[in-house]
Amino acid sequence: MALISGYHHLTMSTDGAQEDFDFFAKDLGLHSVKRTVLFDGVLPVYHLYYGSKNGDASTIFTTFPFRKPGVFGRRGTNQSKIIQAAIPVGAAEFWVNRLNERGVKAAKTSRFGMARVALEHPCGIPFELVENPGDTREVITNDKQGIGKEHGIKGIYGVAISVADRTAMDDFFTIAIPMKKLADNHEGLAFAVPENHGLHSVVEVLHEPERPQGTWTLSGGTIHHIALNTGNEENQLKLRAHIEGLGFTDISEQKDRNYFKSCYVRSPGGALFEIAWTVPEGWAKDEAPGSIGKTLVFPPWFEDRRAEMVAGLEPANFDT
Repeated sequence: MALISGYHHLTMSTDGAQEDFDFFAKDLGLHSVKRTVLFDGVLPVYHLYYGSKNGDASTIFTTFPFRKPGVFGRRGTNQSKIIQAAIPVGAAEFWVNRLNERGVKAAKTSRFGMARVALEHPCGIPFELVENPGDTREVITNDKQGIGKEHGIKGIYGVAISVADRTAMDDFFTIAIPMKKLADNHEGLAFAVPENHGLHSVVEVLHEPERPQGTWTLSGGTIHHIALNTGNEENQLKLRAHIEGLGFTDISEQKDRNYFKSCYVRSPGGALFEIAWTVPEGWAKDEAPGSIGKTLVFPPWFEDRRAEMVAGLEPANFDT
C-alpha cells in the first residue's frame, strides 16, 4: 500500500471572490464545500473550497481570493502552471460550447494523447478539463447549473508544472514521493500519482526555460500548492521523514488546518507540494453533515477576531 493515494486538493491564489465563486460554482458546476478564511498571516482573506457535494477526497479545488493592491503574482517557470480536472470521455464538446456561451473562452486541445478543453480562470490561471478514460469516479452533477452525469467534472486530474530544467523533478517524483513515469517526450514528462482505489491522475512537467521565474509568494493569479493525500497521520509522518531523509529539507512541520493536517515541501522544480490527511470529522467539523459549505466559518483560534475579519472581507454573493 502506497503512503499516498491520489490527490487531496489543489489550491490557487485568485483575485476577486465573486468571480471566483461564479467560475467554480456556476460555470464549472462544483459545489461549495467550505467557506472560511486564510489561516496564515493577519490579513482577512477568504479560503473557499469547491468539489463534490460531500467534499470527497480528490475532488477539492480551493482558492484564496486575494484582491490586494500590488500583490498580483507573476506566472512563469519553476512554478505550477495548469490546474486540471477530469471529465468523462466525449464531454469536451459540451464544455467548449457551455463555457463559450457563458463568456469563458474555451477550445479543444490535446497532450500526451488525452483530449482536453483549455480555458482560464477569470484571474488568468490556465485550466484544462481532461477526458480521462481511466477515471471510475462518479460525476459531480449539479441540476441547478444544468450539469448531468454525462458531462460533469469527476474531480482532480492533475497539475502541469513549468520548469526551466527538464530533469529537476525526476528524483523528487520517482524516489521521494514516489511516482511512476508515464511519458518523457517532446511534450514534456508525465508521472502517475500513486492511488489505492484505481483512479488515474497525474503530474505533468512542461520544459519551458524561456519563461521568466514565477513568483512563489501568496499572490493573486498563481497556483499556490498541490496537495497529495496520505490518508492518515502515520503515512504522513513516514512520508515526511522519507522526503527529509533524502535531502529535501525545505519541508515544514505538521500544520493544523482544522479539517486536515498538512506538511509542505518545496520541490526542486519550484512547485510547492503538501502532504495531507483529513481528520475524522472532516468538513462536518463545524457544519452539519449534508449542509457543508453553506455558511462562513472560522477555526477556534480565530473566533476572537471574527467581527474584524468579516468586516475586512470582500463582499460577495455566494448563492447559486
